[in-house]
Amino acid sequence: MAHFRGTLKGARGEASRLGHKSSGLSVSAASWQGKVTIWLYEKNGVDYARIALAPHSNGAGICRELYDGPIGGEKDKAGFPIFAGSKRRAVA
Repeated sequence: MAHFRGTLKGARGEASRLGHKSSGLSVSAASWQGKVTIWLYEKNGVDYARIALAPHSNGAGICRELYDGPIGGEKDKAGFPIFAGSKRRAVA
């Protein structure tokens, strides 16, 4: 039975794909200015997401990890979300 499900909608309609705990799920969406990729995976009974920007195949765009943590999110002591690469690690 699938553990993850991804959907997309575009000019040709809607489609979905499934991923298992062992395989995870990877989704990429791109424009001419770059792409964003999301990986879903399971580790020790916890579901995680990794979200990153990357260059498009034409070379446009940047590499930057935006988040890598539990899908439920990580929060700092004040209760604000923690984002990868954030100097304060919290956004008010």
